[in-house]
Amino acid sequence: MTGLKSVPGGLRLVSDGAAKAAPGSAAEQLPDADAFDAYSRTVSGVAERLTPSVAHLAVYRRTRRGRAEGAGSGVAISPDGYMLTSAHVVSGGHGVTASFSDGRELRAEVVGADPLSDLAVVRADARDLAPGRLGDADELRVGQLVVAIGSPMGLAGTVTAGVVSALGRSLPTRSGSAGRLVENVIQTDAALNPGNSGGALADGLSRVVGINTAVAGIGLGLAVPINEATRKIISSLMSEGRVRRAYIGIVGGSRPLPPRIASRLGRAKGIEVVEVVAGSPAARAGLRPEDLIVAVDGEPMGDVGDLQRLMVAERIGQGIEVEVVREGGFVKLDVIPRELDA
Repeated sequence: MTGLKSVPGGLRLVSDGAAKAAPGSAAEQLPDADAFDAYSRTVSGVAERLTPSVAHLAVYRRTRRGRAEGAGSGVAISPDGYMLTSAHVVSGGHGVTASFSDGRELRAEVVGADPLSDLAVVRADARDLAPGRLGDADELRVGQLVVAIGSPMGLAGTVTAGVVSALGRSLPTRSGSAGRLVENVIQTDAALNPGNSGGALADGLSRVVGINTAVAGIGLGLAVPINEATRKIISSLMSEGRVRRAYIGIVGGSRPLPPRIASRLGRAKGIEVVEVVAGSPAARAGLRPEDLIVAVDGEPMGDVGDLQRLMVAERIGQGIEVEVVREGGFVKLDVIPRELDA
């Protein structure tokens, strides 16, 4: 026989004379309750520490019909007003207002934007911002907890949580005639909506490991990673207002090497030259379509990302040795990169 019996502190289930533990006792707690509490504490801790650093950005643009307003998010990275956001958030803007969780609304100006990395720096009129701490996305692992903070749909201070769904994604970007792949983009299932762009993606220690940049579908958001490469971009934007890149003028893609070449080099892929831009440094050096680039200054090349990583400001005007496979043999060419006009 089963029934309910009134006892001090609540009801308990009685079955065949055997008393069961009262609801709320340690014996009836959900097995994962402690884990859920730890998860909640982590997310709320990140939100508490990082929300004061994240602002809603109102971006004003001039149009043929008058003035229009766009919106996004930004993350303070220094007490004296510097903030990190997405380049597409401030593109074409003629004025920015940053609204913080403490109620302050501050005027801000765009210091520099780099559409090819989709990163921008704005500076608010302040000397006492609470800067977020930058982390290193290269330390992330798939399945790791991440927290997104931003202003989706204009709702400032919104916090969502999820996991790193994938790493190593590539995001194509374009500025004028120049195109580039943003490498090692973070994919997350933390809910992102319009307005989250420019906001923070943080790890469980409240370190900003990415800047939310795109909603690629339901449950699929992308963030530009904070790592050694993007730190250099941020530094250039803060000091010079732009990013200088070297350029040789090819369109290419990864391609398997012929078996004999692969065996000799001990690797499987190179960069196939699909197109050479007329009048470019590559054209002047004699690079041709169907050439397979296997090394630049002795560094192995397997995909366009390997080449992009070398095209830094220091390479502008400096000769580089490009080794290619052409008609089954090896050819070395001297190329002098010029500055990319973006």
